[in-house]
Amino acid sequence: MTTQLTEKAKQLIPKAKIVSFKNWGEALPEEIIQLFQIADHEGRYLTDKDFNLLKSNSAVPIFSIEAASLLGEYAAEIVDEAREKVLTTYPNITAEGGDLYPPIRAKSCWRDFWHFLRCVTYGIAGNNIEFTSEEGLYYMNLLYQELSVPLSAMVLGLEAMKTSSLKRFDSEKQTELAPYFDHLLTKLKQFS
Repeated sequence: MTTQLTEKAKQLIPKAKIVSFKNWGEALPEEIIQLFQIADHEGRYLTDKDFNLLKSNSAVPIFSIEAASLLGEYAAEIVDEAREKVLTTYPNITAEGGDLYPPIRAKSCWRDFWHFLRCVTYGIAGNNIEFTSEEGLYYMNLLYQELSVPLSAMVLGLEAMKTSSLKRFDSEKQTELAPYFDHLLTKLKQFS
């Protein structure tokens, strides 16, 4: 299995975006949307400064902001737990001949988990369950096909991140947060 990206993959990567902010203007002011756009462009979680700006906007529930902040703080732990679930379920996936071999493929997979959680936190912080970009996910699907990404492992990882994330909240709040994960899971399960 080659570790070199094909030309097609190189063209798809910048188009494969999870989040779209096109419809966020109905609920949030432009300066708040820009805050999310900048974080997404930089590929990072929201910062304390971002959360303070969100708190100054009454359109965003405080619990959403606090939940997104908490998940960002525990992102490494949550991703580690998801990785462990995948490695336990698919013990040979990173071995020679496995779907996540050589190690650079596994590293890319774990990085995708980190980005999945990052994008879910945007949805939560923006109080927008349908935070995904249809076009971006279309290109991500094509990219995953091009790279022969093991979709079942990716879905399992996202499910494990959901479980790991929600256990940090009481049952009422879990019910409130689960749809954000479920939305992305539904989209990922539609990949071919």
